[in-house]
Amino acid sequence: METKIEKINSMEEFNSRKDNINKDLGEKITISICSGTGCRALSSDRLISALEKELKNTSHKKAGNIIIKKTGCHGYCERGPIMVVHPGETCYLGVKEKDIPEIVQATLEGEVVEDLLYQNEDGKCAYKESEIPFYKFQKRIVLENNSRIDPGNIDDYIGIGGYQALTKALDKMTPDQVLEEVKKADLRGRGGGGFPAGTKWETTKNAPGKPKYVIVNADEGDPGAYMDRSILEGNPHSVLEGLIIGAYAIGASEGFIYVRQEYPQAVSTVLKAIDQARAYGLIGKDILGSGFDFEVKVHRGAGAFVSGESSALISAIEGKVGEPRVKYIRTAVSGLWGKPTNLNNVETWANVPHIIKNGADWFAGIGTKHNNGTKIFSLVGKVNNTGLIEVPMGITLRDIIFKIGGGIKNGKKFKAVQTGGPSGGVLPERLLDLPVDFDELDKAGSMMGSGGMIVMDESDCMVNIAHYFIKFLSDESCGKCTPCREGLRQMLYIYERIMEGKGREEDFKLLGDLSLLMKEGSLCALGSTAPNIVLTTLKYFREEYEAHIYYNMCPAKVCKPLIRYVIDEEKCSGCSSCAKVCPVNAIEGMSKKPHIINQDLCTKCGICIEVCPSKYSAIDRVTGTAEEIITIDAEHELLKKV
Repeated sequence: METKIEKINSMEEFNSRKDNINKDLGEKITISICSGTGCRALSSDRLISALEKELKNTSHKKAGNIIIKKTGCHGYCERGPIMVVHPGETCYLGVKEKDIPEIVQATLEGEVVEDLLYQNEDGKCAYKESEIPFYKFQKRIVLENNSRIDPGNIDDYIGIGGYQALTKALDKMTPDQVLEEVKKADLRGRGGGGFPAGTKWETTKNAPGKPKYVIVNADEGDPGAYMDRSILEGNPHSVLEGLIIGAYAIGASEGFIYVRQEYPQAVSTVLKAIDQARAYGLIGKDILGSGFDFEVKVHRGAGAFVSGESSALISAIEGKVGEPRVKYIRTAVSGLWGKPTNLNNVETWANVPHIIKNGADWFAGIGTKHNNGTKIFSLVGKVNNTGLIEVPMGITLRDIIFKIGGGIKNGKKFKAVQTGGPSGGVLPERLLDLPVDFDELDKAGSMMGSGGMIVMDESDCMVNIAHYFIKFLSDESCGKCTPCREGLRQMLYIYERIMEGKGREEDFKLLGDLSLLMKEGSLCALGSTAPNIVLTTLKYFREEYEAHIYYNMCPAKVCKPLIRYVIDEEKCSGCSSCAKVCPVNAIEGMSKKPHIINQDLCTKCGICIEVCPSKYSAIDRVTGTAEEIITIDAEHELLKKV
């Protein structure tokens, strides 16, 4: 529900505007439809059109009291499209167009559609969003309002308390007091390094030279990660508010939001938010009559993963090639155009309004010592409930994967979880009770990173996983420094050789030596953290490397050169389903008679297994040379021939 946009010239006018917004809402019923990228892919836009049409055609007297809100990501991507009715917090999952008439009728009558509610294992329905296990075990602060506001309407944000932290900072706090509050809260950067934000702000503030700049790093390139994108798409004003507060504390007059090219929806949402904030007088000259001036621009990145590194990002904004610089002097002292520059990621800036509004003590009361607050993760992979989650620092991996994530898909066994994106490490089952915070993950050989969390099951090969991420990083390396460029390239050669059954015993030492070289000599964090995936897979899953190198076998039956597809003659009914789909005619046999696979022709595409009727399950993958098959005794870490 939009009101006329007029510039707000004072704190008093702002408070009056907020009161009017809430007064206009009155006793309205709100139906929020997730329009995050995932739900949009599942046609949530059609649901909005269907809702509007249904409400227009109904003659019910309460139809005029219903407001439809197109919101950002609700988080539970596995069960989208999602629709939430307020008040009441009724959450409908997997909504389809055919469900809309029933939802509208039930909402108008004060009832619910039970078939669309979440059902627990005991068959009982979760009538409220907060009762669903996926949400129940989270602590949502930054993401709390994603399901409540229209990101394209600044009044929605103001109505739920938005920009109150800014008015408090400008009206009741000096820049030094704002800075001290952030330092006291011990907010650590959510972009990966975990460096104290307040210390970085203070360095920029005290550095000689003007103008000073503040930057939002939204160059999110980790595979499977979409935390920053979802914040920008769902609540851009929270990031803007944090940025303005930070600029006030630091003494910056200009800011930039660096968004990757592949996020068009985030870019358009942010640009609209900036225009609305400027029209309201929250950006520009003499903000709210405080005498503080601030402008912000959006810069679209070219898509390079390495541009997420601070100095590379700054080079890109300057119009140069986005590659890292040697950091004799930190960007906080000499950054954009040689001036003091403070750079934080999206999630870090979005936490700032909450700290200023609620106080540092409130923030410090969440999480663990020196790891305060919450962290947003994209929980993906072989887990039942994939999606975007926000949890208190210190929660265990087990609680995330099994309470929030609902356990492993298809009843398979948990094998590992990777945290921190391509630069992070993989952690085994025995570390499931590890507290998730910057320090504990670092001790285990992984890292927090920006918040990617990929769950793996028994069907994943750790050698193959390491190869995948090393290849990604090799492709994304800018090539400026030799340790990263050549180190990754040589690692890639070694992994390809191991996966082809040509690994050598000295490869263990080679990988270790290359890892040390890259950690010590790389110019930026891409190179220095790249070995994490190598070192953790070697440390926690060494037996899989040994199987590949010593026995030419892939225990997970993933690496193609080390596996063969075979048909069990006793199970095969001769239905010919596999033969009909084989792209190279490698499957031979008469109808109603057991078939065989010609190993000289087979390309190991795996389509035969997919089409073999489950009642027969006659096709399997075997690993090893000749008829050799191995098992791995993980408990004793011994390889035994069977």
